[in-house]
Amino acid sequence: MTVKNSATEQATIAVAVGPPLVRRSPGGGVLLAGLGVLAFSLTFPSTVWGLESFGPWSLVALRSVLAALIAGCALLVGRVPVPARRHWAGLAVVAGGVVVGFPLLTTLALQTSTSSHAAVVVGLLPLTTALLSALRTGSRPPRAFWAAALAGAAVVIVFTVQQSGGKLSVSDLYLFGALLVCAAGYAEGGRLAGVMAGWQVVGWALVLALPLAVAGAAVALPFEPVHLTAHGVVGLVWVAAGSTFLGLYVWYRGMAEVGVPRASQLQLAQPLLTLVWSFLALGERVSAAAPVAAVAVLVCIAVTQRAGSRRAGRTRADAPVET
Repeated sequence: MTVKNSATEQATIAVAVGPPLVRRSPGGGVLLAGLGVLAFSLTFPSTVWGLESFGPWSLVALRSVLAALIAGCALLVGRVPVPARRHWAGLAVVAGGVVVGFPLLTTLALQTSTSSHAAVVVGLLPLTTALLSALRTGSRPPRAFWAAALAGAAVVIVFTVQQSGGKLSVSDLYLFGALLVCAAGYAEGGRLAGVMAGWQVVGWALVLALPLAVAGAAVALPFEPVHLTAHGVVGLVWVAAGSTFLGLYVWYRGMAEVGVPRASQLQLAQPLLTLVWSFLALGERVSAAAPVAAVAVLVCIAVTQRAGSRRAGRTRADAPVET
């Protein structure tokens, strides 16, 4: 989903999901999306901590249950009406990709993969999200946008693969699967965040996945031993409240204001942030190449943001003026 200023794009969205919400300033949307990226960058290290106390299936089920309870309380306090029937299919995509699929696949991968190695999936996520969003909405970001996105993704891929020694393992299959389902969830969630508040998209997706999460916890907990530690509890609380609810809340709200492709490019910085947290929290080794990669990624982010702004400006200039 891109910034929708043209009459044609507005009509397309109106037919698909109803009239869009009023957007705030693009700068505010970038800030919100950036806060989401910051929250997400802690997910992998927190998951590694959580695995100290819980098995992978139990950890994913419990994080979903806790996040759904938080979201359900927020929806009740806000007296949020139940979404229209036409939105539930999209919410199911968000739930399957972001609430269940991505956490489960990455948690399984982190049993044998380091947090820094797992960050490769996040390096590919912005480009995949923008591609799926463009296919879903029929939007066409400018060529400069795609060139910078490809360059940024290449930098992140080379950097993260070099960090892992260039070896691919079974865990990479989990990571690539997580990449696809999460990108689909982000793209669909960004579309829905154009017609309802972003936190409501997250909230209803979590509530929709609650029965499956409860069933999963009931089955997994008896078979996976639980050894409570401070790290394990903190890790579980963060991936539930921080990454799954708060992070997705500000992320989808930011995407609704600036569009999926522009917001998704901010995630190019996420692997580098994850490497920092992996070093500080887990003691993982980080290469001296990190500052060079960070500068290159920030340049790519700046180019994508500028390209998106120019496209929006041209669209506004070409739009007919009502009298």
